[in-house]
Amino acid sequence: MVAKKTPLYDEHVKLGGKIVDYAGWFLPVQYEGLIPEHEAVRNAAGLFDVSHMGEIVVKGKDALAYLQYLLTNDIASIETDQIIYTFMCYPDGGVVDDFLVYKYSEEEYLLVVNAANTDKDFKWMIDNKKDFNIIIENKSDQIGEVAIQGPKSEKILQKLTDTDLSSIKPFHFNRKVNISGIECMVSRTGYTGEDGFEVYSPAEGIVKIWNDILEAGKEDGIKPTGLGCRDTLRFEAGMPLYGNEISKDITPLEGGLKFFVKLDKEEDFIGKEALNKQWKEGLTRKVAGFELLERGIPREGYEVYKEGKKIGHVTTGYMSPTLKKSIGNALIDINEIELGNEVDVMIRNRPVKAKIISRKFLKK
Repeated sequence: MVAKKTPLYDEHVKLGGKIVDYAGWFLPVQYEGLIPEHEAVRNAAGLFDVSHMGEIVVKGKDALAYLQYLLTNDIASIETDQIIYTFMCYPDGGVVDDFLVYKYSEEEYLLVVNAANTDKDFKWMIDNKKDFNIIIENKSDQIGEVAIQGPKSEKILQKLTDTDLSSIKPFHFNRKVNISGIECMVSRTGYTGEDGFEVYSPAEGIVKIWNDILEAGKEDGIKPTGLGCRDTLRFEAGMPLYGNEISKDITPLEGGLKFFVKLDKEEDFIGKEALNKQWKEGLTRKVAGFELLERGIPREGYEVYKEGKKIGHVTTGYMSPTLKKSIGNALIDINEIELGNEVDVMIRNRPVKAKIISRKFLKK
């Protein structure tokens, strides 16, 4: 299958982006380089093309009841124009996907899902529609999306709109923000651990918005940013990646994300029974943070040992651009996750000493 192009593909090529096939999409992994792009987001601002993300609308009089049945978090706890992070699970507690739910009204919600999972998610939602009085629509091809992230994001984006962006609080959104003469939905969300906004527009308007944001942010040091630093930024901020810290084989509880699984909500949800059982019986493994005590760079899939016995594997690992240390996450035996515990990460068949640390790598 040939990879798809977002509406911004030609802009990435013009800017010298190094294009890769990611989740079935041609996207820039970097432009200038991972480190300068990462640092731009931490210190000024970066602009990401996230038009590949999936957008699925659920509407109808049973919309809330359906989402409560489908998802692990308590969707009834949010107000109109508010956003919540959640998981959609299989009956065995494994994760179908993790995503944000935007509440338009009591009877209409937007789910912004991972690009690689869009078709799978949509099918899962249709297959589990039951008798709920709802309509489920995949709007992904109609919507363009960019994310401006970093401490100068508000200052830069404010130049392009009359809407007071400071009025949009974290995990809230405004559906009627005029940016560059185009009506957009703007949310104060992102995947970097920095302040920032995600801008949704009709697909045909996103090129103008992209170019106008880069122009507006020139003096403030904005850079176009690729998938490479998106991963290092989210990882430093302690955010999970589907397929790494959570997956069909790794439950949200094992991923250390119980806060987003409301086992005490009245409604039964898909996977609740299995997750409840897992929690009550006690986890046997969990994702923990670690720091290498010797030279080396940990990579996804590397095995972790304790006293010669395999206890797990690395889910994400990097030389952190911000901390200048080799750190990672690993899914390991629950008895080995105590802070300060020393383990060995196998790097090129050589055991490299590491110690368990908090996954909150960034002190923000």
